[in-house]
Amino acid sequence: MKLFKILALTLSLGCMSVQAQNLSIATGGTGGVYYPMGGGLAAVLSKHVSGMSATAEVTGGSVDNLKLIGTGKPYVGFSMADAAKDAISGEDKFKGKPIDLRTLLILYPNLMHVATVESTGIKTMQDLKGKRVSTGSPGSATEVMAFRLLEAAGLDPNKDVKRERLSVAESVNAVKDRKIDAFFWVGGLPTAAVTDLANSPGMKIVMVDTSAEVPAMNKKYGNLYFPSTISKQTYSGMAKDNSVAAVANILVVSSAMSDAEAYKIVKAIFDNQLELVRSHAEYRNVKLENQKAGSTPVAYHPGALKYFKEKGIKVN
Repeated sequence: MKLFKILALTLSLGCMSVQAQNLSIATGGTGGVYYPMGGGLAAVLSKHVSGMSATAEVTGGSVDNLKLIGTGKPYVGFSMADAAKDAISGEDKFKGKPIDLRTLLILYPNLMHVATVESTGIKTMQDLKGKRVSTGSPGSATEVMAFRLLEAAGLDPNKDVKRERLSVAESVNAVKDRKIDAFFWVGGLPTAAVTDLANSPGMKIVMVDTSAEVPAMNKKYGNLYFPSTISKQTYSGMAKDNSVAAVANILVVSSAMSDAEAYKIVKAIFDNQLELVRSHAEYRNVKLENQKAGSTPVAYHPGALKYFKEKGIKVN
């Protein structure tokens, strides 16, 4: 009987160990960048990390991803830095419900797209007043940043625009059908849905500049945002380079993830980066030299720090 109990306990612990290696990758909508990147990551982890099985999930975006991590289930999540800061602080969408997160990696910059078409006459942020505008899907960090941008531009998101809450793919279709005039989307380059709009016959894409709003956003929310550029070569029909507000993307997990598991994930990403680039070009911008103290509002996971130290990267 005693031997049976020992065997049962051993089997139970073995099952727990296997279960801990089953991961879900929380991504975003199918028209964005997180989704293909998450699919690529799931494939690499399942293929190259012994005993690990990962699957990518469609979600609303950063806010949803952070809340999924907060459930305690084994999630790896893509997130914008501003949403992650809110999550660990228990602010805004996470009011009174902080989530204990850790950063695995700083990924790439997320660039704000305020996209419209020439026929709307919209050229500046102020031109959005009174227009039909999508500020992003519920559960997305696009919505968080869109509100902050509108506020910095002197507009009230609830009063000065006729607001819709659509995903980037839904937003593009709504612009095509003339149901909305413009939309916000913060993502990597290129974003498939925006490329679709730019290539639509009879429509000329217009990208609204947003970099002027960066100082006001940082003054209120901390130094999370920085100016960047969407080159006119990025999307067909752009008349000029687009000067935009940007924010870092980070890959985050629960603080409860084991050091060994976090280490394996980070190592797999850098060991198989060329394979990941095939899922989305933004994986080219994931670099060891970008892993710096102060670059993410969420502390690095000890397992990630172990890998960086092995590679001679001093983070803290």
